Amino acid sequence: MVTINKLVKPFLKWAGGKRQLIPEIMASHLPKKRITNKSTYFEPFIGGGALLFALQPQNAVLNDSNAELINCYKVIRDSVDELIEDLKRHENEENYYYAIREWDRAREYQTKTEIERASRIIFLNKTCYNGLFRVNSSGQFNVPFGRYKNPNILDIAVLKAVSQYLNEHQVKISNQDFEDCVKDARAGDFIYFDPPYDPVSETASFTGYDVNGFDKEEQRRLKETFDALTRRKCNVLLSNAYTDFIIDLYSEYKQTRISATRAINSNASKRGKVDEILVKNYE
Repeated sequence: MVTINKLVKPFLKWAGGKRQLIPEIMASHLPKKRITNKSTYFEPFIGGGALLFALQPQNAVLNDSNAELINCYKVIRDSVDELIEDLKRHENEENYYYAIREWDRAREYQTKTEIERASRIIFLNKTCYNGLFRVNSSGQFNVPFGRYKNPNILDIAVLKAVSQYLNEHQVKISNQDFEDCVKDARAGDFIYFDPPYDPVSETASFTGYDVNGFDKEEQRRLKETFDALTRRKCNVLLSNAYTDFIIDLYSEYKQTRISATRAINSNASKRGKVDEILVKNYE
């Protein structure tokens, strides 16, 4: 019986995060043969890691193309006490915020330590507008100050619990392409794909958490990877936007339409309930 630590949960707010959908996924959309100590859980687009932290599998591979995000996971695993000390120095003040945000526009950024970079990302995430992680075409963080009265910049209990989970389980952390991440997946392993979503309209696209973006060609390449994993008898679950493109792309698989509340949108009137799709290759 796996003991679940409820303090192991996302330490960042992430666009498209699955925290609110976790109860439904856990209740109705996991493989009947649950993850065992002999199988591995893969999450190639880890983001905030809500499903990983809900499952807390013994063997896992977490990955993302966003190098700054992956650096946060590695620092929490390897240097959580030093990270906590660095987070204590941050101030919820506008001029200070923009000074920290400017780091990635200077050459000196490459000389910053992994701890300083992870601390910066967590600070910006907790104090920026709407908790959004977004970069411009040059890969520079470009979200404005959020003006929150009392943001929870330092959550020691959660950081330490996540660090403990990452250290006490067989968890590989990587920063590579999603296809490379799952190349070693075997029959019986469970893969959860939560990619940048297909836009529901021409103006709704949000792939700005990574400078490389994620267009329809990438969605098609992901579908090919889904097919290859199915042939290898892996259990695969995918979430995406409920669009005609995605519905048609995965037409041969089991699909479930679900409603999710999206809190991240630059236009407040467009936040709220949106339709999403879960696709799986198992019953």
